[in-house]
Amino acid sequence: MTGRADSPFAGWLIWMAALVIAAVVWLWGEALLPFAFDYPKGWRIPAARWIGGFVTWLVKDAAIGPLAFSDITRFVAAAIDKPYQLALGLLADGWQVAEGGAARQVVPPLAWLAVIGIVALAGLWAGGPGLAALMAAAFAFVAVFGQWHSAMVTLASILVAVPLGVAGGLMLGVLSWRHPWFERLLRPVLDLMQTMPVFAYLVPILILFGFGPTAAVVATLIYAMPPMTRVTTLSLQRLPGETHDLARMVGCTPHQTLWRVLVPSAREPLMVGVNQVIMLSLNMVIIASMIGAGGLGFEVLTALRRLDFGAGLEAGLAIVALAIALDRLSQAVARRGYRAPLPGGIIARHPYLTAALALILLCFALGLVLPAVQTYPEAARLSTSAFWAAAVEWINVTFFDTLEAIKNTILLWVLVPVKRFLVGMPWAVAVALLGLAGWRLGGWRLAALAAGLSFLIAATGQWEKAMITVYLCGISTLIALAIGIPLGIAVAGRERAWAVTRTVIDTLQTLPSFVYLMPVVMLFRVGDFTAMIAVVAYAVAAVIRYTVLGLQGVDPRLIEAGRAMGCTDWQLLTRIRLRLALPEILLGVNQTIMFALSMLVITALVGTRDLGQDVYIALTKANPGNGLVAGLAIAFIAIIADRLLAAAARAQRQRLGLEAA
Repeated sequence: MTGRADSPFAGWLIWMAALVIAAVVWLWGEALLPFAFDYPKGWRIPAARWIGGFVTWLVKDAAIGPLAFSDITRFVAAAIDKPYQLALGLLADGWQVAEGGAARQVVPPLAWLAVIGIVALAGLWAGGPGLAALMAAAFAFVAVFGQWHSAMVTLASILVAVPLGVAGGLMLGVLSWRHPWFERLLRPVLDLMQTMPVFAYLVPILILFGFGPTAAVVATLIYAMPPMTRVTTLSLQRLPGETHDLARMVGCTPHQTLWRVLVPSAREPLMVGVNQVIMLSLNMVIIASMIGAGGLGFEVLTALRRLDFGAGLEAGLAIVALAIALDRLSQAVARRGYRAPLPGGIIARHPYLTAALALILLCFALGLVLPAVQTYPEAARLSTSAFWAAAVEWINVTFFDTLEAIKNTILLWVLVPVKRFLVGMPWAVAVALLGLAGWRLGGWRLAALAAGLSFLIAATGQWEKAMITVYLCGISTLIALAIGIPLGIAVAGRERAWAVTRTVIDTLQTLPSFVYLMPVVMLFRVGDFTAMIAVVAYAVAAVIRYTVLGLQGVDPRLIEAGRAMGCTDWQLLTRIRLRLALPEILLGVNQTIMFALSMLVITALVGTRDLGQDVYIALTKANPGNGLVAGLAIAFIAIIADRLLAAAARAQRQRLGLEAA
């Protein structure tokens, strides 16, 4: 059952009756149903204590046969640390030996000119001269602004995390494709991995793997692996039957069918998964820096603590440069496909690899004579930190009264009333209304999911802070929609405007979320208003992108038919284009909510008293129980919103299909 099929009038009648009953219970039911307003403490599920005890048991007593679980985690940490140290030595630190309590470098890392030349050659091989120039420019930008060493530390962790994430996601995706029961078991786990804030599982990772780059790589894998798993399963499921028939006709074994026929046939969608692993790994660099990863993330985090917006922006833009370069390179590799090697000797067959090795040797030799070839000269570095600091200070001084008036007006007339409304809502009423929404949109299964997850939030003692989270996320989402949908409508039919807008939102989506906090805190100080502005700036890109996607996907023949019938531009927009684009716009709303929830954990640093603050406090106090319970509550909110909006989008598609028929 995918939804209710009764008349619209009956649907409105059901909702009116439900809202009237909810209002009666809310206004006059506290004396008769006190437990519906404040979940009794004696009934609460002690999930935090259970989780904390489980983690303690894992560390101290758990064993698999003769091996203690802690021995296994130490082995995994050592296995990850070896390739990481190799990549770190190659790119950032070189190879060192200990002498008298100090380290002496015996072999330097790759020269900065050699790295730029290698990435340019990779771009030339994958996409031609244009991509080669982009790769070189992105890495040169990092060097010019003095972020080279930090960027290479970040790149070292990416070079370890991405192959492990791709391999792990590929294996899990293949298992899900081969065994439907495994996919059913894995799906809720992947949902939790993608919706639970990363801060929530940093604490158990720290306890199990210790403080350092290894724990950061493990956290990155948990965060980045789900998209690769989903893409692998989906791409293998969508391969046409002819591909399987061809493998059987040529006598392939099941193993050969999978790895020599099916996986190569699904190469392009699988590379999309690789691209997502790269992007999500880069999104993790700041959070990973909090548990010892270092690199560009540490630079941004340090700048945030000093409120040095200029330094934070430069480090953030360096992350953007890496993200754009690696994104374009992975896309080009997907489009390039397999090409047979050229005939001849090793040099003729592998010209790009030969050129890269020659470049490394040349730069190494020149670096011994000219230090500027090995390390970018400090005198040639640029910095805009002072400019940005002065700009923010000028805005603060010049427009202080105006900014304070705007802040106080929105706080008093919007934020505080909505917050009081949601915090004062009886948990039982909210659970019942969510269950009704699920039943109306998707049947009893969705009703049970929405009501069950919301009940668990109350039963674990997280209801009040969950409502604060919902209030911040809801208002931020509505403001993002009010900005993003009109902007998407304005640029959807204009190629140049959309090209500029797409560049801006690509930058917004790759710029680390911490960077948004610095100028907002400097202008508005800490509090809910500051958190709201940062969330809107971070989440608005999603709704713009999906609004444009939906409007550009409308069949032009339907637009022409509307014009032929005499429709005005406004009628074409409201009655045809927006109506047909509504499923994609709803998906954009879904993604905006996901972005807002992920950002709310970051905004806990500016004093919000929501679930994100609980997660952050649990990280600072190494309390895995409280952190995971608060993280699960955020994940439950995300899952409820995701499922309800997905059901609404499906219902809209069905209605459009019926109207077309």
